[in-house]
Amino acid sequence: MTHTLTLETIFPVTHDTYRLRFDKPEGFEFEPGQATLMRLDRDGWREDKHPFTMTSLPDAPHLEFTIKTYPEHEGMTEQIAKLIPGDRVIIGDAWGAITDSGPGVFIAGGAGVTPFIAILRDRARRGELQGCCLIFSNKEERDIILRDEWEEMTGLETLFTLTQEKVEGLECGMIDAEFLETHLEGFDQRFYVCGPPPMVEAIQGILKDHDVPEDRITVENA
Repeated sequence: MTHTLTLETIFPVTHDTYRLRFDKPEGFEFEPGQATLMRLDRDGWREDKHPFTMTSLPDAPHLEFTIKTYPEHEGMTEQIAKLIPGDRVIIGDAWGAITDSGPGVFIAGGAGVTPFIAILRDRARRGELQGCCLIFSNKEERDIILRDEWEEMTGLETLFTLTQEKVEGLECGMIDAEFLETHLEGFDQRFYVCGPPPMVEAIQGILKDHDVPEDRITVENA
């Protein structure tokens, strides 16, 4: 089933990431962490579908998406940055591998944090962030999506690491085996991983090497 949404507001949350809020279609249901296929309701773009995660909570009166744009790709995300209120998009039903299966370690790379936004917001609202840790990798400090919100969440442990910039107070380097062994108290916990495919594959391998059962690892590529 498809739904046509009208854009209500759009504003930047980083230098290249935007928060878009749409009217919410009646009967549209999803779980925190799930995504939908979106296409622009304009000539030349109606067949170009891309997955984006809903970052609003399921009971919110609107639908929110937090979308990182890539102007150099000259594709749909470049167009996203140019949308104005009143523009329309078309979405399908909700789907996605990442939903809340309990507290754990959330490992994200860049736009891979978006499936975790609604999950952690929902847990924050319920006061159930104890035992949750967000490890978030970006190229530069300015790329960190919703940093202030993460740091203000009571009970959420945050660890930001940068791969192309050194900033006082932030980690520097890739999330590899040594990084996880240094910063985690242990591997006997649940893991959620979302980011570029090479990153997801590498971290899956590290977790399996540390005997984390497959049913305690939830992954999705960004």
